[in-house]
Amino acid sequence: MKELSVSNLLGIKYLTAEDLHLIFETADQFKEVINRPIKKVPSLRDITIANLFFENSTRTRLSFELAEKRLSADVINFSASSSSVTKGETLIDTVNNILAMKVDMVVMRHPNPGAGVFLSKHVKASIVNAGDGAHEHPTQALLDVFSIREKYGEVAGKKIVIVGDIMHSRVALSNIFTLKKLGAEVKVCGPNSLIPKHIESLGVKVEHNLIKALEWCDIANMLRVQNERMEHSYFPSTREYVQQYGINKTLLDTLSKPVTIMHPGPINRGVEITSDVADSEHSIILNQVENGVAIRMAVMYLLASKIKNYEN
Repeated sequence: MKELSVSNLLGIKYLTAEDLHLIFETADQFKEVINRPIKKVPSLRDITIANLFFENSTRTRLSFELAEKRLSADVINFSASSSSVTKGETLIDTVNNILAMKVDMVVMRHPNPGAGVFLSKHVKASIVNAGDGAHEHPTQALLDVFSIREKYGEVAGKKIVIVGDIMHSRVALSNIFTLKKLGAEVKVCGPNSLIPKHIESLGVKVEHNLIKALEWCDIANMLRVQNERMEHSYFPSTREYVQQYGINKTLLDTLSKPVTIMHPGPINRGVEITSDVADSEHSIILNQVENGVAIRMAVMYLLASKIKNYEN
């Protein structure tokens, strides 16, 4: 059996194109599983996984937990807000205490960029990065690109624009890495204040005019404005942002070709996209949600295979 080139999923930048194809091929098989009447397989029956979320999350945490249970893993859920972290316990001490309970894999979301990399150097467990600050969110990018592959058959040659708050988005960075490794063309679009200065060094182009960006692309991945990461305002008003960078059905209908709409969630309806777009035939947002479970099953299954091979 093929295996991943890495023992942890810390970020897309550490993966090869072959790793990405292997994850997608494995997710294809798990997509079939989760659409059966009996949705559970015993693949990780002897694996214990701890979900450590140091930031609030609903969709990602539930998606991981469901994926783990579909694989028959034993699951421990950890919330920092109700833990000894609030009493001053360090990240390493927290994780080592959990690992003392014979945990094999840690799924971690943390507000600090690089937390997963730091942890992987200090603990003997496989680490899955479920989002670290404004750095990376690898499984979100994997499910996004898997959804594009599912709709179009391939990713190479497709034109994708990522619209919105690129500056504060871990989803944008992971998507860029994934899409570029698989041969897609990528542009980013948003206010100049929300586009990182050196973004073009990643092989992407910048377009500030939303209409031009939409006429160019096959797929538009819409990001929300992450107000919780902002210390001050990056644009005059929400109303002005909506006028320049929000997508509504009327706008889509004026385009010369159909454009597929994606969104990593949670959606601020009426800001980056309106309800009539989110719920339209252009949208594959619910496909992304479903594919998230299959992708996370694939990632944990492949990482657990490395654990088992190492133990044997």
